[in-house]
This record gives sequence, structure tokens and C-alpha cells, in this order.
Amino acid sequence: MRRIARVDANQPDITEGLRKVGATVQLLHIIGDGCPDMLVGYHGVNYLLEIKDGDKPPSQRQLTDDEMKWFNKWRGKCAVVNNLDEALEYIGATR
Repeated sequence: MRRIARVDANQPDITEGLRKVGATVQLLHIIGDGCPDMLVGYHGVNYLLEIKDGDKPPSQRQLTDDEMKWFNKWRGKCAVVNNLDEALEYIGATR
């Protein structure tokens, strides 16, 4: 049985901020199995983002075992971001 998907406290703010700059956001955290938290479309390019809460200590921001396995298998681009500024930088957007 799969655990209930947890959402980092900053995910709603990051989602809102990305949408404000014109990005589309599809939340994926409910998929589980290490899948990143969101798919972001911006200027015709898709980005996968794993959200970690930058306010937590580094030990609590580490990828889970499932996330590590997913990242190691994935052959496309994806990133771990800790806040909206990092997410915007990754997709090439500004506030």
C-alpha cells in the first residue's frame, strides 16, 4: 500500500508564482514512486520539478530513496528546487 503523498509547505507558493509568470503547472506529487512534484510548461518547454522546503534543515531536504531511484533512471531534465526563485531560474523566468 502506498503512503499518502505529502506536500511541502512551499509548494502552493511556488505553484502560484509559476502561474503568475505564465507557466502552466500540473501537480504530480500524488503519483508517488519517486515521481517529481510538478510538471511545468513554459515557453514551449516542459520541466519536472521536485520541491523541497528550503526553510527546513538540509537533512530534511534530502531526496527519499524512491526519489533517488527515479532521478537516476530519468533521461530527461528535472531539478530539485527549494523556493520560487530557484524554480523561476530553472525555467528561465523572472518575477
